[in-house]
Amino acid sequence: MTIAFTGGGTGGHFYPIVAISEALRDLVREERLIAPKLYYLAPNSFDEKALFENGVTYIHIPAGKMRRYASFRNITDLFVSFAGTISALLTLFRIYPDVVVSKGGYGSVPTVTAARLLRIPIIIHESDAKPGRANLYAAKFAKKIAISFESSAEYFPKNAQQNIARTGIPIRKALMRVETEGARQYLGLEADIPTILILGGSQGAMKINEVVLSCLGELVAVGNIIHQTGQANFKNVSAVAQVVLAKNPHESRYHPINFLDQVSLQRAAGVASVIVSRAGANAIAEIGLWKKPAIIIPIPESVSHDQRTNAYAYAKTGAAVVLEEQNLTPHLLLSEVRRIVSDPQLAERMGASAAGFTDPDAARILAHEVLSIALAHEV
Repeated sequence: MTIAFTGGGTGGHFYPIVAISEALRDLVREERLIAPKLYYLAPNSFDEKALFENGVTYIHIPAGKMRRYASFRNITDLFVSFAGTISALLTLFRIYPDVVVSKGGYGSVPTVTAARLLRIPIIIHESDAKPGRANLYAAKFAKKIAISFESSAEYFPKNAQQNIARTGIPIRKALMRVETEGARQYLGLEADIPTILILGGSQGAMKINEVVLSCLGELVAVGNIIHQTGQANFKNVSAVAQVVLAKNPHESRYHPINFLDQVSLQRAAGVASVIVSRAGANAIAEIGLWKKPAIIIPIPESVSHDQRTNAYAYAKTGAAVVLEEQNLTPHLLLSEVRRIVSDPQLAERMGASAAGFTDPDAARILAHEVLSIALAHEV
C-alpha cells in the first residue's frame, strides 16, 4: 500500500499532513496492517525532520503560483506548473500510490492533475472557511472532500456536495496538549507576571512585527513577550528591539524567536496568558484546542482570501477579538492586551468559549478514510 501527500508551501498546508501521517501510523499498528509507504510531493520539503520522524519520503515537484494581481511571473509560472505536472506524472507512475491526499495550495496542483490523469483516487482537505482555488479545482474530480468549517461547503460545485464531510483540522498529537511544568525555566521567563505569545504564522508577519516593536517598551511592562518573528525577519527585529529596550528595566522580558519548534510551542502555549496570532486555520484550531484567549489579526482580503473569514468565524465563539490590519496601531494592540490580561474573569471566559471549536479526532477520522480508500484501490 502506498499513499502520497501533496500541498502548498506553508505550515498551514504542511502540518496537517504530518498529523494525518501520525494517525495513519497509529491505525496501522492497531489494525495490524502492513505499514504503507508514505510520500510527500511538493515544491519544498518545509520540515524535513517532521517528515523523517513520520517515515514520509519527500519528492520534489515544481509548481508555479497564480497570483491574485497582475504579474509577469504569472505567465512564467504557467510553464513551471506544466513542468511540474509532467514531473508528477512520471513520479506517480513510478510509485503508483493507492490514494493521493491533497491539502491544497499552489504546490498541490501538478500532483492532483497528474493523479486525475492516472485515475488515482484523490482526497482533499480544506482548512479554511473559504476554500482556496487549488481545492476548488481538485473538488471537481476528488473522491472525498473534507472540510473544517460548515460554511465552506457552499463554495464547492453542486455535483461534489455528496462527497463532502466535515472532519475539522488535523492537529499534531504533541500540540493537542500544552506543557506548563518547567515551561518558564525552559523559555527563560520571569515568574508571577502575564505572558503574551505573539505568532505571525510559520513565516512570520512583517506588519505585526512592526506594531509590536512600536509599543515594545510598554508591552514588556505588562509581562513576558514571546515573539515568533519568522526566520527572514529575526535579525532585523532583534536588532531594532535591542535599541528600543536599551535602557528599559524590563529588557529581559522580551524573547524573540525565529520559529517555535514543537517543544517550544507546547511550553509557550502552556504559560501564555493571551495569544496574538494571524488567522490561519491551523493556528486558530491550535489556539482553540489550548483554550487560550486570543487577539486575531487576519491578513487583508486583498492578499489572502481566507483569513478574515476564518477570524470572524472563530470570534463568534467569544474566544477571540479580531483586529483588522488596516486598523492596527501600537496603541490598539497594547490596549487589547492590557484589557485581557488585567481581567482574569474575561480571560477565563474567552478560553472556555473555545471549547468544542476544534475536533481533536480530525486526523484520525481522515486517516481512517485514507486507509479505507487505499485498501479498496489496492485490491
